[in-house]
Order: sequence, then C-alpha cells, then structure tokens
Amino acid sequence: MQDKIIIHFLGAAGTVTGSKYLIEAGNTKVMIDCGLFQGIKKLRLLNWDYPPVDVHTIDAILLSHGHLDHVGYLPRLVNWGYGKGIIGTLPTLDIATIILKDSAMIQEEDARRANEQGFSRHHPAKPLYTLKHVEETLPHFHGEPLDEWVRLSDDISYRFRYNGHILGATFIELDVLGKRMVFSGDVGRDNDLLLRAPQRPEKADILVLESTYGDRNHSAEPEFEKLARIVNETYAAGGTLIIPSFAVERAQMLMYMFWKLHQQGKIPVQPMYMDSPMGANVLEVFQKYPQWHKLSMDECGQMCELFKIVRSPEETMQIMDNRSAKIVIAGSGMVSGGRVLGYLQRYIDDPTTTVMLVGFQAEGTRGRDLHQGAQELKFYGQYYQVKCRVEELTSLSGHADQQGLLDWLSAMDKAPEHLFLVHGEPAAADALRRKIKDTYHWEAIIPEMYHIVEIPV
Repeated sequence: MQDKIIIHFLGAAGTVTGSKYLIEAGNTKVMIDCGLFQGIKKLRLLNWDYPPVDVHTIDAILLSHGHLDHVGYLPRLVNWGYGKGIIGTLPTLDIATIILKDSAMIQEEDARRANEQGFSRHHPAKPLYTLKHVEETLPHFHGEPLDEWVRLSDDISYRFRYNGHILGATFIELDVLGKRMVFSGDVGRDNDLLLRAPQRPEKADILVLESTYGDRNHSAEPEFEKLARIVNETYAAGGTLIIPSFAVERAQMLMYMFWKLHQQGKIPVQPMYMDSPMGANVLEVFQKYPQWHKLSMDECGQMCELFKIVRSPEETMQIMDNRSAKIVIAGSGMVSGGRVLGYLQRYIDDPTTTVMLVGFQAEGTRGRDLHQGAQELKFYGQYYQVKCRVEELTSLSGHADQQGLLDWLSAMDKAPEHLFLVHGEPAAADALRRKIKDTYHWEAIIPEMYHIVEIPV
C-alpha cells in the first residue's frame, strides 16, 4: 500500500495544450483530462507518441470539459489499449463527441488533400486518428452529475463542480488518501454572456491551477461597442468579416452578440453565416441542457434565425464565390484547420477583408502569427500574403484573466500545501506565480513536461 500520492504531468506543463495528469494513489491510477497538443511542431509530434505510462494500468479518465486540448488524445489512448471508463458531465460528453468526430474528419480531409496535392513530407500522409477510432472511443463514455461525490475506489472519490468556460465545464475535486486535490480545468469568467459564474473551491491540500491568462487582464473596452465598430467599418469598406472561432461557446456567444446588435439597430443588415457543422451541433447541445446556461429557448431560436447555418462544402463554395459584404464565423479558432482556411485562401489578400481573432492563440498556430502581425501565412502547402485587416476581441475569451483567477482562489479556507501552475506559457505562469505570492503569500511551482511529483500522506 502506497503512503504517497504521485502526480505525473503529462501535458499542459510549460505550455497551454495537451492537458493530461495521471494520479497514482494506493492501488488506483486516474487520469485527469486527455488532451491533444496543438501549436508548435515539437508539441504536435508528441501526439503520435505512446505516453510515458502504461495505459492498460489506468483505472479511469475524468474530463474537466470537452475542448480538444482536454479530450483530443482519447482516441489515441483507446487505440493504445485503454479500455475503461471516460467520465464527465453529460454536456461535456456530448461536446466531446462532436469535437472528436469533427477533429477526425478534419484530419482525414487534411491527409487526403496532402496526398492529392503532394505537399506532405510523409508518403502517404496519415490522419492522427479516424472516425473509426472515435467510434471505438465513445462506448467508454460515462456521465455523472454535478456536486455529487462518486467513489472510484477505496483510495479515490471525486466530484464535478460548475466552472463556466464552456457548456459542461467543471473543476474536479478528488479526495485521495485523506487529501483534497483540486484540478481547476479551465476557469470561466464571472461576467460571461452565456454561462453562469464559476463555483469556487473552498479547500485544497493540493491544487493544480490553469494559468492561460496569468499575465494579463481582459480589455476594459465594452465588447459590444468594439464589435459594432469592427462590423460597421468592414461593411463601409464593402468587405467581408471573417471570424475564426472555437465552435463551442465562442461561436454561440458571437451569434448572441450579433443578434443583440441587430435588434438594437447598431449594425447594418447583411448576410451572416455560421459555417461550422460542429458549431451547429453545439447549438443543439445548448438546447438540450438549458440548466447549464443563461439563454432561454426563445433567445436560442431567435439568434439562430439571424444566421444561415452552413452544412455542406457546396454551400461554403457558394458563399466564398460571392464577394459582397458579409459576416462569416468558421472554425477553427486558432486558424489551425477547418473551413476558415478556405475563406482565408480567397480573402486574406483583400484589404477590405477583416479577420477578427476572438480567443487565445497558442504559440505555433496561424492565429498567433496573425496576432503578431505576420505578413504571410502558410496553409495547403502554399504561402498567402496577409493584406487584410486583423482585429482582436480578446475580451470574449472564455478563460478567466489574471484577476479572475485570483478571485477564483478567494474562497479557500487556507493555503494549499502544494500549488502547481499549468496550462500556460512560461511567462503567463510565472506572472501568475508572482501575483499569487504577492496577493495570498502562497508559494507555487511551475512543473515541466513529464515532471513527476511524490507527495507523502
């Protein structure tokens, strides 16, 4: 019988993506999240590797929420031989299903295009996983409610608690060998337009906290006013507004904002498209779980009526060919793939076009390149000149900023014995470490990738 807790930091350590943490306690091993690495090539290559643990010995996987960087490695793990439960809230599992299927389709399509056009170094190019792998993963999904303790084994119990961020998102509390462990997942915002404020942990002997926006606070400029300004300026130039958007919650938030601005007569009437089959499916999840968000069913219906939901590639091509002013929301949010690349291929060299970034852009993504003022982007094996206007609406992020993270800690009854900062680039994590020290006088550690920590109990 172990007299210690062992934590393996298998992802989102020293970087934002690839969230994976393995907990060993007594005779039990549980993984928290199972995400895909995104961004720079060095990280993306890790998605092809067998993880540095024996997947057959893992007893359960707990999911904080359904984003790709928290669930996208699941088909790989199942393909390696994992065969037990994958547990989350019901909306998290529904969203994870949508995201995994969409991810597999994009990977299959990218591999097909690379083989047809010959721009891959690999012969043949292969997808990381396929729809078949996703279908083999889904039978392992198992839903649990909020706020109820569930006994996983004699060594570990857990419960999910509401965390904002996206539909279904939670932070995860574990009772492990007499210690309370808390994994923050991605912390949402108190003033989110669609979601309620996150709950806050009251106790944590061991806390693993995200630090995505640990070095900054969101813009104070009113988001509706800035969005209206961007829309009106683009329309006046006769251009197209292209919004690379995460399909979960961000796309729905944008639709809600455009609907409110349209109701108030603050933006001109023009065609609006939501060109993301995944985003359309997520709208159905919003309708399925009204208790998880602020929108009424009437509001959901009205904002959907304002947009043309694009279902087929043929519709996408027709929209691209029409050069008149319009608004297009399309995946993916970091411009790492998806239908938005087709729009950029047609419109990125047009000065009347506006590309608006609406969320965190990880290092090594095309979204980060645009954020940093890149003069050209490479996709589909070619370079394209960036002549369009690039705007940002960072206040739409679903992540708590530095002050939000500090506030999230405020209900704690005492300092954690061990505090680890993860899910952030090095500068962001270190800034949050210093701010926590100044505010609460707590010490924090920033673990590196594959760091293993042993905590006596």
